[in-house]
Amino acid sequence: MNAIMRRALTGAVAISLAAPLAACGSDQQDAGAGKDSIGLLLPESKAARYEKFDRRIISSRVASLCLECKVEYHNAEQQVDNQKRQFDALVKKGVKVIILDPVDAAAAKSWVDSAAKKGVKVIAYDRLAEGDVAAYVSYDNEKIGRLQAQGILTALGSQAATSDVVMMNGSPTDPNAPAYKKGAHEVLDDKVHKIVFEKDIPDWSAAAAKKEMTDLINAQGAEGFDAVYSANDGMAGGIAAALKSAGIKNVPVGGQDAELPALQRVVAGTQYFTIYKEVRPEAETAAEIAFRLLRGKSIKSLTTTTADSGSKSGIPARLFKAQIVTKKNMKNTVVRDGAVRTDLLCEGVTAACKSVGLE
Repeated sequence: MNAIMRRALTGAVAISLAAPLAACGSDQQDAGAGKDSIGLLLPESKAARYEKFDRRIISSRVASLCLECKVEYHNAEQQVDNQKRQFDALVKKGVKVIILDPVDAAAAKSWVDSAAKKGVKVIAYDRLAEGDVAAYVSYDNEKIGRLQAQGILTALGSQAATSDVVMMNGSPTDPNAPAYKKGAHEVLDDKVHKIVFEKDIPDWSAAAAKKEMTDLINAQGAEGFDAVYSANDGMAGGIAAALKSAGIKNVPVGGQDAELPALQRVVAGTQYFTIYKEVRPEAETAAEIAFRLLRGKSIKSLTTTTADSGSKSGIPARLFKAQIVTKKNMKNTVVRDGAVRTDLLCEGVTAACKSVGLE
């Protein structure tokens, strides 16, 4: 091979190698990589529902709607910075639809707005993120707060008007928490004697709720309150542990989420009620909205109402109903729907299960 041919061949090889390398580093390559992907960003794994139910149901529903579609899943483990990195990585990859359950709704505003300008559709899931979101799927959270408060009143019965109540509210960074609190106050404020202690618990921490309850018991004594409102089941577990350690019985505690440990406490009598929010319709609706947005289809039939955030009004929304679960209706709610297996529910509380017809 002569020198001229060698130089020509070397140049051709260099050009052919350079072209794909340039493409790999280009925005165009990133932009095309996620065209059949749907991002799913969940906030934490402390609450059992996210990994056991939401993730699995959303992924399964997307797969049933679109064989070629892929769910790009990440969990922020309660860290805002983690979620921002995960969100930015999806946008850079070219993912055009992201289902976002924000760790901090206000912090997410700048990411959501930036993504929207690039044509990315963000579905706020379970918690309403600030910013230019395309849709919102959740429950009517003020109604849930009212349900929780009604559960406390039912537990107190005829003694409600003379009873003092403790309120352990949800995380200040979760936009649902103020709605639960508002709904609960609407019912409790005129129906009980007094809210003797109230605290917003960062990160929905069971340990923090337990400490606050322990400190309150030490300060006010066992007779200083008559019932405890807990915004969720995780914190209710910490509260129940504090009451048990202090030897306090027969103080109604209410929660939310219908988690297995909470349902067991309800059966055992150390938690009076929980709130059952059926995950499947919420998760499947979010998945179908995501698929329709990915394909440029209308979501009008799936969004039967609208919602307003602090930064946007008229957001297409679907808000589902929840219900109180007590010993009396557990068999006809969470057990009937398959949300919990009876053998798991009754593990360690067999006698109590038998007494309410669950065994």
